[in-house]
Amino acid sequence: MNIKPIRNEADYKKALERLEILFDATMGTEEGDELEILAIVIDNYEKENFPIGMPDPISAINFRMEQMGLKQKDLVEMIGFKSRVSEIMNKKRKLTLEMIRNLNTTLHIPTDVLIQDY
Repeated sequence: MNIKPIRNEADYKKALERLEILFDATMGTEEGDELEILAIVIDNYEKENFPIGMPDPISAINFRMEQMGLKQKDLVEMIGFKSRVSEIMNKKRKLTLEMIRNLNTTLHIPTDVLIQDY
């Protein structure tokens, strides 16, 4: 096992190639241990160099609605009047603290996402 830190794109490509070779290694073996450590090193490099930003609140709400098979009318209980839902979803009105709490509780969207500016 010869694992080194990933410092650049070339190191990253080599690590991915080695990961592909080891992918089916049995856990508890030397190759399995190498696979596990290599995956951690690759994950750390990707988090530093290819961060994935959080979606804006409305995109997150739309995504969760799609996952749950909901329509805008289903948000009335969480947000308020039908016209208010429309304003929120069209980014003409901001979410209030109460709306954020209701969306978090009902749709399980993290508050970190919902409190962002949009």
